[in-house]
Amino acid sequence: MTTVDTRRDIIQALEQKTQGKLLVYVTGDRRGLETVIASDTIDLFTRHLDMMGNPHKLALYLYTTGGDTLSAWSIVNLVRQFCDVFEIIVPSKAHSSGTLMCLAADNIVMTKQATLGPIDPSVMTPLNPMVSGAQVKMPVSVEDINGYIDFARSVSGKPQNLSQALALLANSVHPLVLGKAFRARSQIRMLARKLMRDRYRNKERTERILRFLCSESGSHDYTINRREASLELGLPIQKPDDEFYALIKNLYDDIAAELELGTPYDPNSTLGQAPAANYCFHRAVLESAKGGKHTFVSEGTLTRVQLQTPQGPQIAVQDQRSFESWRYSDA
Repeated sequence: MTTVDTRRDIIQALEQKTQGKLLVYVTGDRRGLETVIASDTIDLFTRHLDMMGNPHKLALYLYTTGGDTLSAWSIVNLVRQFCDVFEIIVPSKAHSSGTLMCLAADNIVMTKQATLGPIDPSVMTPLNPMVSGAQVKMPVSVEDINGYIDFARSVSGKPQNLSQALALLANSVHPLVLGKAFRARSQIRMLARKLMRDRYRNKERTERILRFLCSESGSHDYTINRREASLELGLPIQKPDDEFYALIKNLYDDIAAELELGTPYDPNSTLGQAPAANYCFHRAVLESAKGGKHTFVSEGTLTRVQLQTPQGPQIAVQDQRSFESWRYSDA
């Protein structure tokens, strides 16, 4: 991995290339240590933006699989208050709420491997159903609910049959979760429409983009490459030249190495042969040349313990987390 000073050099080189200021925001998708767009970064964004002053142009270097919709909305609206021209650079993934953020940009720089995605939200509440065989809650997809209702409507034939289908749904998913999901469906369309209002004057074009991103793509896992984003959706996509691409890729490689994005988290690998081991995982980054570096860090101790179960003694790994928050360094 390159040094911190080298990363600052890359950021400054990107600023020269874009002729503006650069703010880097990466939420890690390392399996088992994922992070998402969240409200705890808003004050940190403000700190970095204050250090930049009021540049004419600001580029947000964004890598994310998504997160909280309203946090994404708040972040891009905050950034736009500090600049006249807002650009987003996508090195690889800007999915879900990340794609929503891209709708606020005057220009979206996408590499050959970069992808956007649908913005149909999922809701997560204490009332969500449990995943079968696991002690975790299942996210409820807004468009999956809508698809079920459309399916039930198309095959029911009679109003009473549709009522039975809705009752079956309510038995599986709490009615309050269903209500929240439908509010989220309306909200995501409203937020996206507002973000595009000043850049997409053609109402028909705006609604076409919304329909595709919110439902017509068919699956939340659908990926939208640079060509489709430009030619079919009509988004303001820019292809980087070779020099620009090399800088984007160098920065991504450096951050990916720090966050270990390509290595699934395995506590047994962290422990090795030791009975206990301390750990420090870097899981997200918010960084700029002037504002330094904020890193979301998890620290603690892993310990092998023996548990008594009905099937006999079992070896498990206990995670005693001592710190989990953002940490600042003057990079």
